[in-house]
Parts: sequence; structure tokens; C-alpha cells
Amino acid sequence: MKDKLLVASSAIIPLFGFAKWKYTNLDTVILLPNRFDFHFNTRGPNRNVIGLVGTGRLKGVMHLSQYHLRLGFANKTDRKNVGIHEFIHLIDMMDGTTDGIPKFMLKQPSVIPWVELIHTKIEEISKKDSDINPYGATNKVEFFAVASEYFFESPRLLKKKHPVLYDLMRKAFNHDYANRKLELIPINYDNVGRNDPCPCGSKKKFKHCCLK
Repeated sequence: MKDKLLVASSAIIPLFGFAKWKYTNLDTVILLPNRFDFHFNTRGPNRNVIGLVGTGRLKGVMHLSQYHLRLGFANKTDRKNVGIHEFIHLIDMMDGTTDGIPKFMLKQPSVIPWVELIHTKIEEISKKDSDINPYGATNKVEFFAVASEYFFESPRLLKKKHPVLYDLMRKAFNHDYANRKLELIPINYDNVGRNDPCPCGSKKKFKHCCLK
């Protein structure tokens, strides 16, 4: 159940700024215990893959390392999240071309600045003059996914260190994550007995949880 929630979260997080959305290019998500190779072997050499969106006969299928999926949500300081990374690839594919340019999300005037900025940022990464994950220098496709991980995991830091990049991503995802305010939803504890399940959802008895 926990892993299903993490996969669902990976899918939903990039879409907070959109009222309606469907991943029409995804049918199945398969979790493998840890790193795997391009033949999906979980044992042996060359197991360097932690996430992969299928093409060809595997179109519509996503493979994820269970360990790294959990790690992405457990570690909030590394600016890495393989679940979000792979769902960004799906978003990139939605306009029919996997090129790191989500044309349907960026208004036309923003497309050229986005492409120019990608080249600038990849050059900075290559020169080791950037805190963006070096994997982002692989190509435009991976840069978009890596930058998105940064945007969703550490939006305030991205805005501080890469303000132009942050602004373009804010426009693309239609959400200003760096300035969002989190609100606590009040829980009604009225008429809850000491031995009743705690309303917070911990599955503990009320007396062993929030009553304390």
C-alpha cells in the first residue's frame, strides 16, 4: 500500500497546477526491488538503472526501483526523486516528441528562452559550476527531468540559486511552489474514546497517540 501511495504521489505532484489531467501514455507501473539493467535483471553486472519508461513493445510501462522510490521521498535534501523523474518523462512525451520541451505547458514565447536556458545550464553542469544533478547534462530530456526533481523537492533553493530557471518552470507547471503555504487541517477529537482508533490515521489507539 505504501509503495502505491508513493507512485501515486510521484504522478500527482507535477500536476498540482492543473485541474484535469490523464496520463494517457501509461498503463502499468512495475516495481523491482533495487537497481536493474536494461533487460530488467536485478542480479548480475551493469545494473545501473533505477527508473525507466518503456518504448516500443513496452510502451505504457514504467519500471521503478522500489528502494530508490522510497529513498526519493525519505531523503528531502538530495533533490532527487526517481518517481517524479520518470513521470516527468511521461509529461515530456505528451506532445508527441521526447525532447525536454513540454510545448503544451510552455506558452510559445517561453519555448525559445527555455531551450536557450537548457543549453546554458547543461554547460554549467559540464563545467562543474552548478549544484544541479550532473545527470542533467546528459541531454535536454534528462535535464528537464532532473531540473523538475529539484523544482519539486527544493523549490526555494532552486529559486535562490537559479531564479530564471525557477521562473520558467513555475510557468510551465502553473504553480509557484517556492511561495506555497501549507495549511494544517484540524482534526475533530470530539467524542473520541480512549480506546478508539486515533483520528489522525496512525492506526494506534487514541490513548496511545494524540491523546498524549
